[in-house]
Amino acid sequence: MKYPRTLIASAIMILTALGLGPISRVEDVPIKKPLSQFPMQIGEWKGFEDRFEERIYKILGVDDSILANYRSQDGHQISLYVGFYQNQREGNVIHSPKHCMPGTGWNITHTAVEEVAIAQTNPEKLNVTKLKMEKDGQKIIAFYWFQSRGRFIHSEYLQKIFLVYDSMFKNRTDGSFVRLIATVKDDNEKATLNNLKEFIGLLIPLLNEHLPS
Repeated sequence: MKYPRTLIASAIMILTALGLGPISRVEDVPIKKPLSQFPMQIGEWKGFEDRFEERIYKILGVDDSILANYRSQDGHQISLYVGFYQNQREGNVIHSPKHCMPGTGWNITHTAVEEVAIAQTNPEKLNVTKLKMEKDGQKIIAFYWFQSRGRFIHSEYLQKIFLVYDSMFKNRTDGSFVRLIATVKDDNEKATLNNLKEFIGLLIPLLNEHLPS
C-alpha cells in the first residue's frame, strides 16, 4: 500500500522537529507474560525453540524475545520471531526485515500488504506486510507487523508516526515486532500463504496474553 506523500513528509517533519526529547521521558512498560513461557504447541503446530547468534541480540536490543520453529503434522514449517521492547530510545528501536534480510543474502522479489481474517478474536482481521524472497534457488514468504501499545501496524511509516504520538500523549514507546517465515514448497505459494494465515489465527490470542495492550 502506498501512502500519500504529504503523510510521509509530515511524519518525517514531526520526527525531525521533536527529535528524542519526548522519547527520553517515556516510561518502561513491562511485558505481561515472559516470552520464555510462550507455548510450543499451537494447534497442530509443534514448536522447537531456537536462538540467533548473540551478536544479533546485541544489535536488536530487545528486552524479551522468542525464536521458534513450528512444524505441522504434514511437515510444513513456520519460523516465528517476536521481539519486545519496554521502550524505544537510545538506539533500541525495532528493525525492519526490509533492511535486515538482504544483509543475510536474501533478495526481496515482491512486497505487498496481505489481509488476514481472524475468527472470534480482536482484531477480526489484520493487515500484515508480505515479503517474497529468494536465495540460492530457495523461496520463502515472510509476514510481519508491529504490535505496539494496542495497535496492529503493518507500515514502518505509521509505526514511526504512532511512536512519536504515543511518546507525547501516553508516555509510552514500548512495542513488539512479530515476524513469520515459511518456505515455499514445490512452488506452491498458495499453500504457503494458507499455512501462514492459519497460523496467525491461532497466534494472535496467544500474543495478546503476553504483550501489553
